[in-house]
Amino acid sequence: MAKKSATVKVRLVSTGKNVKGNATGFTYYIKKNPKNITEKMSFRKYDPRAVNAETGKVGCHVMFEEKKLPPAKKN
Repeated sequence: MAKKSATVKVRLVSTGKNVKGNATGFTYYIKKNPKNITEKMSFRKYDPRAVNAETGKVGCHVMFEEKKLPPAKKN
């Protein structure tokens, strides 16, 4: 019998804005061990939909913050 994993899946949501000024909604999914890392995670990662405020080009590095996973669909 296999052991239960200590890691859980976590969703990282972009804080970047698109051309209209709305949130891009781009996400990354990663694994996290809640025994070792108890606080919420945040990373600076690439968002292909975000607009750089200085240059106006699409695609830049922005902060991604940990959010709750959406509920799983049951069939």
